[in-house]
Amino acid sequence: MKKLLLPISFVYAIVLFIRHKLYDWGIFKSKSYDIPNICVGNLNLGGTGKTPHIEYLVRLLSKNYKVAVLSRGYGRKTNGYIVADECHTHNDIGDEPLQYHQKFNDITVAVDEDRCDGIEKLLQEKNQPQIVLLDDAYQHRKIKPGLNILLTDYYNLYSNNNLIPTGILRDIKYAARRAEIIVVTKTPNVLSPYNKRDIENSLKPLPHQKIFYSYIEYQDFKPFNEISQEININESKTILLFCGIANTYPLEDYLKRKYNFISKVQFSDHHNFTEKDINMVIEKFNSIIGKNKVIVTTEKDAMRLIHSPFISKFDKIPIFTIPIKIKFHKEENGDFDDEILNFVKQ
Repeated sequence: MKKLLLPISFVYAIVLFIRHKLYDWGIFKSKSYDIPNICVGNLNLGGTGKTPHIEYLVRLLSKNYKVAVLSRGYGRKTNGYIVADECHTHNDIGDEPLQYHQKFNDITVAVDEDRCDGIEKLLQEKNQPQIVLLDDAYQHRKIKPGLNILLTDYYNLYSNNNLIPTGILRDIKYAARRAEIIVVTKTPNVLSPYNKRDIENSLKPLPHQKIFYSYIEYQDFKPFNEISQEININESKTILLFCGIANTYPLEDYLKRKYNFISKVQFSDHHNFTEKDINMVIEKFNSIIGKNKVIVTTEKDAMRLIHSPFISKFDKIPIFTIPIKIKFHKEENGDFDDEILNFVKQ
């Protein structure tokens, strides 16, 4: 099947290459802004960890600067520029922007499919930001970010993948040369110099590019509904993982190391849960033998669940979310932070 689809990937690659060259040569115009703006993106279809890396930058920068996050708002049912407030749901602004808004009270979260329009309107806000973080804007060439951070999954390096439909890349590998920083995400907690050497030999960074390595640190479970507040999850032996994210393998691996048994119900990334979906999850949960059982989901999935008209179906089932944070390997953590802070100062 891949061989049959190869001509499509080849034609798509040519189209993308021409598009990039037209921007590189200045025939298609990219707009830059005086305000420091940092783009976090990838070449893959998804699942490289953009959301927790945006959150890492928010925690790093919001201590001393007024920060705004600008996203397209993938999966929302609205159009145009919207600044997140307490009335908005994932249908209004998307699940990831809603997550940023609920987790960080001291930043501005906005959505706009046109990133240039979004920045210009943010600069007109009464509480004008000093830094804008561009979430998933790497392919958006109409804007020229001050700093490009390209993420690539440790287990799915872009250098080892092909363009869709024969692979999981949505952009050609040539586009990676625009990045000033490449972050290899979801690495093991312990990463040897030999691993790093093999990765760098595969990615072949250009002289202006710096590579950093991050890993996921799982936080304490948080009760999602009322019944879960009465349960000690550490006494639970069985986990049903219920999620709609691109890559579940790091979370599965973590849960399997902590619990004797794990079952999973997985949907596509950004999936809007229907009544049928929820009934299927409940049926799966009820079929698990034993009393010490709970459902675990991600923060992003919780954003789509919390406003669901069918959420009451879970009233008698304990659900927990598992927050995550990004950590950089010890010897590089300061270097990454310094790169970001120096860029902002300059």
